[in-house]
Amino acid sequence: MTKTIAAFKALHVPGDPLMLFNIWDAGSAKAVAKAGAKAIATGSYGVAEAQGFADGEDFSIDDALRNLERIVSVTDLPVTLDFETGYGATPAEVAASVRRAVDAGAAGINQEDRMPGESALLPVAQAAERVGAAASTGLFVNARTDVYRGVKPENYGQHLIDAVLERAEAYANAGAGGLFVPFLGDHAAITAICAASPLPVNILWGPGRGTRAELALCGVARISYGHGPWAAAMDWLEGQAKSVFAGEIVPYAAG
Repeated sequence: MTKTIAAFKALHVPGDPLMLFNIWDAGSAKAVAKAGAKAIATGSYGVAEAQGFADGEDFSIDDALRNLERIVSVTDLPVTLDFETGYGATPAEVAASVRRAVDAGAAGINQEDRMPGESALLPVAQAAERVGAAASTGLFVNARTDVYRGVKPENYGQHLIDAVLERAEAYANAGAGGLFVPFLGDHAAITAICAASPLPVNILWGPGRGTRAELALCGVARISYGHGPWAAAMDWLEGQAKSVFAGEIVPYAAG
């Protein structure tokens, strides 16, 4: 484990969550670093869409790693790469792809437990094997589980918490460094997962999901913003452009 990877791992403290305001290229990385970030995280959706591609590994691994290299070149902060499902059909292919990410300067990756374009989660053992292949490279693997993806809050229950914890145990045994549980905003469920998970827990922030202090009390170790920053930037850009093309003088803040 390199010093950079070790430093990134040490930032994951339950109850004192690392804030990751996700970026998509070298320019956005510089802006977020200047704002006071402790680490830089890409979001696969924003990275792909910014180049005219769709999320879901439509953006090639070669392009993703070239983008990573440019990001790493403009910051001394640890950089974690949203690596989707690991860019590999087999565990061996995942390991080879992740080694390329390590060589390109990544300190960590996010890795999903469903394949591109698929809604169904991989069986636990199969997903854990892929996590283990990625972790064998020595970098920090934030194992993402989509147990809560598409589930309405009224359908939450202990069965979902148990499903997350089953995967947390398997992914920890495979060598993961963290557990990412996106789409979950219920603080009682978050608290239960954080209390029982063998891995530090990452939550995806969204409107209504609480403040950093509130999520810290739940035991969260990492809060990320996913594609939100990219989407907000594009909404701002489109709105400003509409005003200009409507004949207005747009009073944007020039840096």
